Amino acid sequence: MKNKVIIRVANESDQPFILGLSPNLAEVALLEWHADEVIQKMQDDYISKMLAETSQPNTTLIAETNNVPLGFIHVRTHKDSISGETCGTIPLLAVSPKSQGLGVGKVLIEFAENWAKDLGCRLLHLEVFANNKNAKGFYQNLGFQPETVHMIKPI
Repeated sequence: MKNKVIIRVANESDQPFILGLSPNLAEVALLEWHADEVIQKMQDDYISKMLAETSQPNTTLIAETNNVPLGFIHVRTHKDSISGETCGTIPLLAVSPKSQGLGVGKVLIEFAENWAKDLGCRLLHLEVFANNKNAKGFYQNLGFQPETVHMIKPI
């Protein structure tokens, strides 16, 4: 990347950019047993829910170059389902299609890791659609490992 990537806390004016990436997040689900519009509505609702005001520690960060947003990450605390300890979780991470492969996601993950460590968290959790091979490979390259697998069967 030619220009330096700046990471900053998101503000109200970033909402159109964040919501504008929702179709990109929905299209990678590849869940043939759900209609595309159902997946898109779920994704839109999920983004709104995750970004809603809460007393739970959280932050949304924007990656940008020359005041042009490239991607965002939302990180919050989460109770680990196995140990019960507080850990960080990344419910949302998206990089604009033209900025993918430039290291933007990696920088955002590093900021999320530091945010969680600063809160005393030992683990960082995330979920990814099972069919999203690119994202799964990206996360595994950064050290994430599968812990449980949620399975479904259309009947």
